[in-house]
Amino acid sequence: MYSVIRLIDTVGASERDRLLGELREASAASGAAHVLVQPTLPGVRNGGDILMHLRFNDADEWSSVAMSFDSMLDRPEIGRVNGATYTGDPVTARDLSATVYRTLLLRVQPDTDDATMSRFENDLRLLPRYVTSIATWQLSRVDSAVGASPWTHVFEQEFRDLDGLTGPYLMHPIHWAYVDRWFDPECPEVIVRDRVCHSFCSMG
Repeated sequence: MYSVIRLIDTVGASERDRLLGELREASAASGAAHVLVQPTLPGVRNGGDILMHLRFNDADEWSSVAMSFDSMLDRPEIGRVNGATYTGDPVTARDLSATVYRTLLLRVQPDTDDATMSRFENDLRLLPRYVTSIATWQLSRVDSAVGASPWTHVFEQEFRDLDGLTGPYLMHPIHWAYVDRWFDPECPEVIVRDRVCHSFCSMG
């Protein structure tokens, strides 16, 4: 599948609500196999006011509608847009009824060698194995990026509920032991120095 993430900052609540309706209408007519267009929940970091996640069968399907979305997001009432396109399929971690979608956009330093990159990606893949509130997940390298940084990876999950994200996931020891070192500037292994986009929303 070919996925599209857009994290959209608007200049006010009325503009957000109007754009939300327009994006939902355009997404429903886009031919996407999966559509999620929702206001973000409190607690996002660099995550926008609206989260749009579309999944197409292939890149050509997105290309046929991309310009219309770009035009919609190129307006004075849009403060900033971060996002990425990428390929891959979600992996089922466990049989849960998920209610919260979360995405993380990050940029690995361009001088990172292949072996280190593989260790980093493998450590991220450990998280769904140990965090029991994750229903599905996907780790992908970015095809194209927009926004504040040339994002290299998208790491996304569907959670049982918001507590499953803000509690067991973010506070799990697997974070401290394996994952945080790649993001912590005080650790010699750090390879993610730019600000990340941590965004999440209700799936309902």
